[in-house]
Amino acid sequence: MSHELPLLPHQAGMTQLVLPNDTNQLGNLLGGQLMHWIDLVAAIAAARHSHRICVTASVDDLNFLHPIKIGEVVTLLASVNRVFRTSMEIGVKVISENLLTGATKHANTAYLTFVALDENGKPMQVSQVPYSTEEEQRRFDDALHRRELRLARRKKILK
Repeated sequence: MSHELPLLPHQAGMTQLVLPNDTNQLGNLLGGQLMHWIDLVAAIAAARHSHRICVTASVDDLNFLHPIKIGEVVTLLASVNRVFRTSMEIGVKVISENLLTGATKHANTAYLTFVALDENGKPMQVSQVPYSTEEEQRRFDDALHRRELRLARRKKILK
């Protein structure tokens, strides 16, 4: 997923400036604030694709690769990687940018599962995302592996 616009109907993007209220005592973006932004942009991608209200079902992976500093710009790019009947895996890539130097970093990657709801608040079937690139096909294939791991973990928890 590049960070060029325009976005496709199964994608969403968001840009935030890291302000003092968003940071900890070290001047780094709070993990909880970043998680909130990730959840929002993923929900928008899910809703754009399904044209339904979508709810977060799980967060499989949330990898903090580099700290994001006060004053940096955070760009979040979300894409529906794969649809599994009523659920969708959304991948979110987080890029931080130092406005003074222009340096950018891949700061975070997250994978979330959302479920589309019908008018009665029940899960409903969603159409598959059309793919045309090798990168999209790789994300589609990788999503199945993550789903299998997620369902196995869930099964263990429910025992």
